[in-house]
Amino acid sequence: MHELFNVMAIQREEFKIDIDQILSSKLGTKSKFVPKFVATWLKKIIHQDWMNIYLCGEGMGKSGAEWIDGCLNYMRCKAIVQTNINGITQEGMGALPENERGHYFTFVSNHPLGGQDGLILGLAVCRKYDSQMVYLVNDLLMNLKGLAPLCVPINKTGRNGRDFPKIVEAAFQSQKNVVMFPAGLCSRKGEDESIRDLEWKKTFITKSVQYHRDIIPVHFSGRNSERFYNIARWCKRLHLKFNIAMLYLADEMYKNQGKTFTVTFGEPIPWQTFDKSKTPHEWAQWVKEKVYQLHEE
Repeated sequence: MHELFNVMAIQREEFKIDIDQILSSKLGTKSKFVPKFVATWLKKIIHQDWMNIYLCGEGMGKSGAEWIDGCLNYMRCKAIVQTNINGITQEGMGALPENERGHYFTFVSNHPLGGQDGLILGLAVCRKYDSQMVYLVNDLLMNLKGLAPLCVPINKTGRNGRDFPKIVEAAFQSQKNVVMFPAGLCSRKGEDESIRDLEWKKTFITKSVQYHRDIIPVHFSGRNSERFYNIARWCKRLHLKFNIAMLYLADEMYKNQGKTFTVTFGEPIPWQTFDKSKTPHEWAQWVKEKVYQLHEE
C-alpha cells in the first residue's frame, strides 16, 4: 500500500497523478493484464482528476506554505486555530513562545484524517514561525512536490522505510520546528465507538530529549467516514498485512471538503519533564493523553 502512495505523485517533473503510468511502471508488460475496471476504480477512489486539477493548475509554481494555503482553498477547508494554556483558551497562536536563541519545538498531534490535518497543522506552524518547520510524515503528504521545502531532504522517492531513521535524525538536528503524528496511522474507532489514535511511538520523546526540544501537544478535531473505520476494523480482525484503509485516504480527503476544523495548541512541555520515572514509551502515551485532554477542556 505504501508503494502506491510512494508513486502517486509521482510524476514529480510533470506534477501529475497518472494511475495508468503508475501501473505500467510498476508492473511493466504485465500491466496489460490488469482489468480495465481495476484501473478505473483506482482513479475513482483516489479522485485522480480532482487532485490533478490543483496539482497541474493553481498549485503549479507554488511551494511550502503558499502551496498548502492554495490547496486548502481549493478544498474549501477552514481552520479555527487556538491555544489552551493553563485551561485558558485564546484565539490564534500568540500565547506560544517564539524560537528564541535557537530553541525549536516538537509539535505532536493526533491524526484523525490523513490529509487536511497535516496540511492545516503545517500551515499554522509555518505562519507562526515564518516557515521554520519540517514535516515528519510517512504517507501521501510526503510525496507532494509542493511540500518539498517543508520535508526533510533525504531520499523522498520511494525508500522511506529504509531511510526513515535518517530522516528522523536530520529533522531533529535541523534548526526548524518538527511537526509529526506519533501514531503513524490515522485514528481508528474503538469498541466503545470513540475515535482515537493507536499507540503512539516513542521516537518524539527520545529525540526531543536528545536535542533539547520542548514538546507542544496539539489536538485536531475531525473524523473520517464510517466506511473508513469499518474497513480498518475488518483489516485488523482478518489480520491483513495489506492496509486497505490507507487506499481510501484520498477519498476521505475528498469527502472532507468544505469543512471547518478546530486546532488546539497546548502548553509547551519542557524536555526535562521526560525523566527516568517513566519509560520513553510510557511518556509517549502520557503526552497522547495530554493531547486528548485539550479537546475535553
